[in-house]
Amino acid sequence: MKSKRKIIQIDEGLCDGCGQCAIACAEAAIEIIDGKARVVADRYCDGLGACIGECPQGALKIVEREAEEFDEQAVRARVRQQQQWQEAEKLSRQCPSARIRQFAPRPQAAASPAGPLRSELSTWPVQLRLVSPDAPFLQGADLLVAADCTAFAYPDVHRNFFKGRVVLCGCPKLDDQAGYVQKFTEIFKRNRLASITVLVMEVPCCGGMPMIIKKAMYAAGTKVSMETVTIGIEGGLVKRDNSAA
Repeated sequence: MKSKRKIIQIDEGLCDGCGQCAIACAEAAIEIIDGKARVVADRYCDGLGACIGECPQGALKIVEREAEEFDEQAVRARVRQQQQWQEAEKLSRQCPSARIRQFAPRPQAAASPAGPLRSELSTWPVQLRLVSPDAPFLQGADLLVAADCTAFAYPDVHRNFFKGRVVLCGCPKLDDQAGYVQKFTEIFKRNRLASITVLVMEVPCCGGMPMIIKKAMYAAGTKVSMETVTIGIEGGLVKRDNSAA
């Protein structure tokens, strides 16, 4: 049944797909679809606008129009389903691929353009969803949070970014951003980090990763110096941005 009521409207021309509105929406009414924020169904949106202040582009506003009535029961079912997905993710960490490992330092190899490059990866796992906030290698770490595509785009990522850092990777567009905020919040609460480097691509959706980390720092009540490094889609370094969250 439809009635005239307040509801969120998203300007796709302004939206850059960062996903901050989706994180802020407690009803899970907003998802990032094809790089744009969209209201999944009118019945999930309560029209209160808690997400508006989180949009850096000003792409959201409250309008009054004909829409399905807000369905609190449907929202509870949707949120419960997302929680079940998160539980399934926790169970997946029990598989062998999630076993914590820390590698001994490798001997320094002589630089040779013709020789093979060595791996500078020092810990395992690297996928953010598989890493426990209690992993011992996180305490005092210089942390590198790398968007998935950066390792494919930047050819010297091991020598220039992996070396000397604990590496975590994920995709702020395709993965659960609210889950990322929760995971980083726990990491920050349980560990004192030395520094954070965020490696992202020069595409709008990657901009969600540093925002996720800043939101988690705020939730954890901590501050860590953070540098965001942007990689071009052709493989070069585009810019560096130093900040404290």
